[in-house]
Amino acid sequence: GVTFTSVFKPGQVLFGKRRAYQRKVAVADFSGVCSGDIYVLESKAPKVLLPELLPFICQTDAFFDHAVGTSAGSLSPRTNWTSLSDFQFLLPPPPEQRKLLSRLKAQNEATHAIEDALRTLSVARRSALTDAFRPDRGSVDRYPSHWQIKRVGEAGDVQLGQKRQPSVHDGNNVRPYLRVANVFDGYIDFSDLMTMHFAERDLAKYELIPGDILLNEGQSRELVGRSAIFEHGPKGICFQMTLLRFRCHGDLLPRFAHAFFQHCLYTGQFAARCLKTTSIAHLSAAGLAEMAMPVPPISEQLMLVEILKQLDLARSRLLDRSELLKQVIFAGQVAHERI
Repeated sequence: GVTFTSVFKPGQVLFGKRRAYQRKVAVADFSGVCSGDIYVLESKAPKVLLPELLPFICQTDAFFDHAVGTSAGSLSPRTNWTSLSDFQFLLPPPPEQRKLLSRLKAQNEATHAIEDALRTLSVARRSALTDAFRPDRGSVDRYPSHWQIKRVGEAGDVQLGQKRQPSVHDGNNVRPYLRVANVFDGYIDFSDLMTMHFAERDLAKYELIPGDILLNEGQSRELVGRSAIFEHGPKGICFQMTLLRFRCHGDLLPRFAHAFFQHCLYTGQFAARCLKTTSIAHLSAAGLAEMAMPVPPISEQLMLVEILKQLDLARSRLLDRSELLKQVIFAGQVAHERI
């Protein structure tokens, strides 16, 4: 069981030493006790380090990098106080700290405003999808009578990725590939690519081209079918069998098809169709190919695509602004201090 060994009070900083990469930091607003996996931090010398500044220091990239770098263990890495207490940072004199704190509080308020705006945009985007595919807000999709209704397998090509097995770990045609860990809702993360051999004869099936849509084939039930459009990446990149690839035919725009797949994810249509083994749900290639899909005239596809483009552009600008707000520069005379 969990052992509760630490007492905390309002204003103190709570830091989760286990799996520090998850960035678990909070400021207590009530009194209580916590487990030994949580450090309770406060300024040892309030006249040297303003207590109100400590939470901001504990949320910097440098602090988390130090915590992660000093963690030990494979399944559940933990840092320790001896290592964590050696963290050094640039500390201005108290008058400059007060000025900095004022800026940081303003930044915090701006960050919360941006987060509120991002949530509003997310609601607006999902509403736009509902307007397009379920305008009566009922329990099933409904489309204008002049829209074509096709099976997904008729509207494009569905392909399951290559299986990773010992026979393809090495070879004379090793390629980087995408797997389920790379494909999120609306974007692809290329930071953690793996490689395996893809036979030359199979490249037509597995090599990605711009406009391909990748869907999570194996995932938790609520995330199965999560998708993103491949637009660019390392030359010759392919995909693995935890993903499905959908390639549009000529009368279907990739961004419209992706919008429909996102709608299916949000409304649970993929989850309802998937097979579940233990904790993993699977959306089979055959199951995806048999789903009904609307194919309106290109002009109407473009209308939805443009609406989503503007919403995504607004979201991108807000994220850029949020990133700028995180880049805090310490001005004035500074000195290295241990925490």
